[in-house]
Amino acid sequence: QTQLRESGGGLVQSGGSLRLSCVDSSGAFADYNMAWIRQVPGKARETVAIIDWSGTGIRYSDDVQGRFTIFRDNAKSTVYLQMYSLKVEDTAVYYCASTDNWGRALAGQFSAWGQGTQVTVSS
Repeated sequence: QTQLRESGGGLVQSGGSLRLSCVDSSGAFADYNMAWIRQVPGKARETVAIIDWSGTGIRYSDDVQGRFTIFRDNAKSTVYLQMYSLKVEDTAVYYCASTDNWGRALAGQFSAWGQGTQVTVSS
């Protein structure tokens, strides 16, 4: 069972940047496709970025395309989300998640989740 722990959230001004990190303590990180998902109260979950186990298959949501970058370091069992040009509408709880099936990742279906980290963007 994958165990995920996010960090790096916080308060930032509009136009600023943050980098989120997620560490997998399961010992099987290199087998998993990873994702960052955000949740706003009253709104549906949005998968903002996914990356396959090799680090070469990457997808972004239209809302973050060109502003966010997902990358991973398998030696450190860590996946990152680098966020630039942050907007107020990016405010959300950001979750790290994983699945061993790429098709499920594309469909937004994940087997393991972290606890979430709050990102708040002020105007």
